[in-house]
Amino acid sequence: MGAQDQGANATQGRWLVIPRTLCFVLNGEDVLLMKRAANRRVFPNRYNGVGGHIERDEDPATSARREILEETGLIVRDLRLRGIHNINAGESTGIMLFVFTANADSRETIDSDEGTLHWVSYEQALKLDLVEDLALILPNLFGKRDDSAPWFAHVTYDDGDNIRLRYAEENYD
Repeated sequence: MGAQDQGANATQGRWLVIPRTLCFVLNGEDVLLMKRAANRRVFPNRYNGVGGHIERDEDPATSARREILEETGLIVRDLRLRGIHNINAGESTGIMLFVFTANADSRETIDSDEGTLHWVSYEQALKLDLVEDLALILPNLFGKRDDSAPWFAHVTYDDGDNIRLRYAEENYD
C-alpha cells in the first residue's frame, strides 16, 4: 500500500480538522499558564496552557515538546497525552486538540511574544480569566491519576455561543 491508498484526497463531504496541541507544564503543585497577549487573534488577554499547530512533519507529542520549548524555553520530562478534543465551532473545519501534561524541573522561562507566563496553583488558576474550556479541562488534569487513560471529548457551542463539552463513555469496550 502506498501514499495514494491512504485516501487523503477524499475530502468532499468529509469533516476536516486542524490539529493542535495544548500543553500544561507542571512544577511541584503549580501549573504554567500563559496570559495571551492583547494583540493575539486567538484568546487575547486570557489564560491558557501553551501549544499550537501541529506541523506537517510532526506527530502530536513532537509538536507538544516543540511548542513548550518555543513558548517557554523549558525542556520537559514525563510528557503525557491526557485528552483529545474534537472541536466543532460551526465552521467548515474544526480543531482536533491533543491535551498534554509534562513536568519541568525548572521555573526559569523565556519571554514570549505570545503572552506572559505565570506559575500558579490549581486554586489560583480557577480564579483567573481563563480560556472558556480550561475550567472544564483543569479538573481532569488535577483530578485524575497520572496513569489514567486519555479522555475523549466532543466540543460544540449552543445557540447562545456557550461551550458544550461532552465526554465519551469511560468504557470503550
